[in-house]
Amino acid sequence: MTALAAPALVLMVVVNAYPVLYAAQQSLHDGSLIAQGPFVGLENYRTVLTDPSFWKAVRFTLVFTLCGVLGSWLVGYALALAFRRPFLGRSILKVAFLLPWVVPVVVTSMSWNWLVATASSPIPQFFAALGMPDVLFLADPTLAVVMVCLFKIWISFPFMFLMMSAALEGIDDTVYEAATVDGAGRVGALLHITLPLTAKSTYISWVLMSMFTINDFPTIYLLTGGGPVDATTSLVVLAYRSVFQSFQPGYGVAVAFLMTAALIGISLALFRSIRKAD
Repeated sequence: MTALAAPALVLMVVVNAYPVLYAAQQSLHDGSLIAQGPFVGLENYRTVLTDPSFWKAVRFTLVFTLCGVLGSWLVGYALALAFRRPFLGRSILKVAFLLPWVVPVVVTSMSWNWLVATASSPIPQFFAALGMPDVLFLADPTLAVVMVCLFKIWISFPFMFLMMSAALEGIDDTVYEAATVDGAGRVGALLHITLPLTAKSTYISWVLMSMFTINDFPTIYLLTGGGPVDATTSLVVLAYRSVFQSFQPGYGVAVAFLMTAALIGISLALFRSIRKAD
């Protein structure tokens, strides 16, 4: 098995090693996009860790990740439970619920901008009709955070729906029949059978969705651009701005490496949970 995996591992190392090593070198220099600049050691990391904008981006990234992972999982799991039993039109509805994930994020973000971006958009107009004028969802910092999180849940729940549907398919119906004979109700079966038996798939989906969400650049940038007043600036958006707009690759790459370290820590914690689920 190791011998079969060796060519793929070697190719992965060759393809990724140079960019990672070059980026690590950039993070130790005070340079630009065209020149490496003088060696400054860990000064870029010290600057990042003492920068209030970095910690503001950390807070938003945590909120964005928690909402994206748990929110999409709750919606996807609920739909998977609802679709577990056959009913008329089940296949058509399953395909329909995959559309938010299948449609390009550019198209989806344009639709959401049309719905909420300006005072003349349909949803602000609806709130105005209820006597709440000037509800600008992308101009208010708090509302912008809420909208970005909802947008992430909307485009991510189909993935969780697929993962949880596959996990539920692996549970033998005789387990539920035995639980019913023992007097277990629907809530008891959910808590003591369904959730434990799908725990491994749940943790795997959390690991994957955490990676997707923390590294998610287009969702935020296309909807809010990181604004207003940096309220929706995540770590990946901050790194992009630093490298390609402020032309500070050392700072931006340092942010990216710190973000990677945090993601590895989260993944390791969830992998421990996967082993416990086994």
